[in-house]
Amino acid sequence: MKLVILDRDGTINHEREDYIKSSDEWVPLPGALEAIARLNHAGWHVVVATNQSGIGRGLFDMVALNAMHAKMNQMLARVGGRVEAVFFCPHTPEDQCTCRKPLPGLFQMIGQRFGRSLDGVPMVGDLPRDVLAAQSVGCEPHLVRTGQAATMSESDLYDLRQRVPDLTIHPDLSAFADFLILRDRKAHGEDSPVATHMGELT
Repeated sequence: MKLVILDRDGTINHEREDYIKSSDEWVPLPGALEAIARLNHAGWHVVVATNQSGIGRGLFDMVALNAMHAKMNQMLARVGGRVEAVFFCPHTPEDQCTCRKPLPGLFQMIGQRFGRSLDGVPMVGDLPRDVLAAQSVGCEPHLVRTGQAATMSESDLYDLRQRVPDLTIHPDLSAFADFLILRDRKAHGEDSPVATHMGELT
């Protein structure tokens, strides 16, 4: 099974400094839902791993979180995509849990749910903690320059590459999806053109 793990806020949808607290505030990034649909159509099973400390901080509840994900799933369905499952950490840093990224708990849950090792499974996010968590369980780490990573300096990126030597950086989720799909086709000896998120052929 081809499995890929995505961060949520800043990777699939716009972030807010005051947290996303309702489905109305959940707004997808341009092209992100279509990117997930392209991954699905290429045979990838997509899961989400996200820190949601707003629950622990009392800013929103499970009803609101479920409404956000219902909206995401409905919007994905309209473009032919789907997310298999959303794994989330509701804790604040003070809770000292094991599931808040960059700790590996969420990823271990994903491995248990799908009954497989996560070695080599692509994971993409917009924060150092995403790729550090990915690295800790053997995932293939990817960073998108959306969300908080959009403001990372070259020095910050250099430092992150030193900590995560096999990191691959992409402009956005669409570029990440195109990268995976094209690499997979080449690995299987398929030379047919791939439609990219820009509507071009490569």
